Amino acid sequence: MNIYFPDRLSDMDFEFSDEEKIFQENLREYFSKSLRPRLREIDEKGIPKDFILDATKLGLWSLTFSEDVGGQHASFTLASIAAEEIARSDFTMATAVFFLLENSWGYILDKYGSEELRKEVLPKVVSGENFLGIASTEPTGGSDVANLKTSAKKEGGKYVINGEKAYISGVMEAKELGGGHLTLVRTGEKGHKGISIIYIPINLEGISVSKIENMGRMGISTGIIKYNNVKIDEKYLVGEENKGFYYAMDGFNHARVLVASACIGSAEAILDEGLKYIKEREAFGVKLKDLQSIAFEAAELYTKIEMARLLVYKSAWMLDNEEKFKSEIPKFSAMVKLIAPQTAFEVIKSVMMWFGAYGYTKDAVIEAGMRGLMSYLLGAEGALNVMKLIISREILK
Repeated sequence: MNIYFPDRLSDMDFEFSDEEKIFQENLREYFSKSLRPRLREIDEKGIPKDFILDATKLGLWSLTFSEDVGGQHASFTLASIAAEEIARSDFTMATAVFFLLENSWGYILDKYGSEELRKEVLPKVVSGENFLGIASTEPTGGSDVANLKTSAKKEGGKYVINGEKAYISGVMEAKELGGGHLTLVRTGEKGHKGISIIYIPINLEGISVSKIENMGRMGISTGIIKYNNVKIDEKYLVGEENKGFYYAMDGFNHARVLVASACIGSAEAILDEGLKYIKEREAFGVKLKDLQSIAFEAAELYTKIEMARLLVYKSAWMLDNEEKFKSEIPKFSAMVKLIAPQTAFEVIKSVMMWFGAYGYTKDAVIEAGMRGLMSYLLGAEGALNVMKLIISREILK
């Protein structure tokens, strides 16, 4: 019996293109100078406004937007490279959160919004003048999007919004810079088929905002938004009424890949610091790297990062070939959101333990990475058990 083995080597290439390599190298150099030295400042005072404006020269906040609104129309592979490199330099995760919100939810507004809405909102995000975020979580639930309670009732040519959103990223940035959030509201029947997305500027009359003090990721604000008879023109509806749940799931699929990219970038940076340390630090007359227990742990951590990273970039590639992999994308985006934060947390915990007492100090900076990363273990962009639920539903159909 003759077995035919097709030559598939020409179809498989895990190397970045020349364009992607140059992009990665340039970003790493830029962020090493513009972000890494300001990591503690970001953690304590917020992302510097001068950095937000300066980064517009790279098109950082609009990589995934269409060119007609000033975007780069870049691939999600390039966006994933950017998220990874940002978190390598600012492993508090704050700048990475700002980046992924703009590029995933700006992408959704660009994809589904009307021409009028796109051209009103997105150019200001491109220039760094306005912030754009997502407001889905409510006090009664986060991942259970289908049961949200914030209502939008149409009166004439306007929607009247009442309700409350909680644990929303970028509330103070939107207040200070201008801008708002893609807000999930109920416009129809109970369940996911009665949900719409409306872009709501945060400075409208009837909106009140309060800040929540998080344990980490403090360079970008988190807060509560309350809507009390907020009136907004129906032109701010994104796409079709009652189709918002589907748009939101598309957004989460893209956001989760960028989240995972950032987690891997953070893990890479902190493991690099750990490897430098164990190569130099001596205990019991030998370098820590010569202790098999630590050397083997380092080998496992390095391998796990590489495994997660391969899954991240496969998922980004699938997003870039959306029509071909439409049915697979939800599963893969959930897989990377499940694996990457856990891998990064394991890396950070181990490196802190290698550092000993020094790792527990703020001087070591590693603790800022651990605090920031916890948000993605707890639920931002979807709790880990929800990721398991998505994956299990897909593979058990």
